[in-house]
Amino acid sequence: MSRPIQISVCGSSVSDPELDAHAAAVGRLLAEAGATLVCGGRDGIMTAAAEAAARAGGDVLGILMSEEPADANEHCTHVVATGIGQARNLAVAASGDAVIAIGGEWGTLSEIAFARRAGRDVIALDSWRLIGRGAMADAPGIALAADPEEAVRLALAAAALSRGGRGA
Repeated sequence: MSRPIQISVCGSSVSDPELDAHAAAVGRLLAEAGATLVCGGRDGIMTAAAEAAARAGGDVLGILMSEEPADANEHCTHVVATGIGQARNLAVAASGDAVIAIGGEWGTLSEIAFARRAGRDVIALDSWRLIGRGAMADAPGIALAADPEEAVRLALAAAALSRGGRGA
């Protein structure tokens, strides 16, 4: 029996209406596709995506910085209380078969980096635009999406490819 695809959605706990709308559309589309949404379980982008996914009948896994499951937003259907602060960003990034970054601040940037170190593809929707030198010149493994529909389509495709030999 294979598990559903898990897509991590990363973004700031401080958001704005446009980014919240993107997050809500991403959450809804992931739920409609049967994917589990993984997030940091708190405010802003995390709440917008979690609420839309839950309303569409999807599962939402909130991975918290704190030791208190009650700290999760009310839309998380499953909660992991880590008690490890910002280090939980590694768990959020690594728990997805792919990652969608929406907007974001420094924590989101760390999740993007953790995701890439773990070999997860990242889809950036109005998020960080990265360039580097040498092998990092074109930010390998990071794709830019124009809208929530493209972000979800790219993330689901990346997840399916990454799970190729793992019971997808």
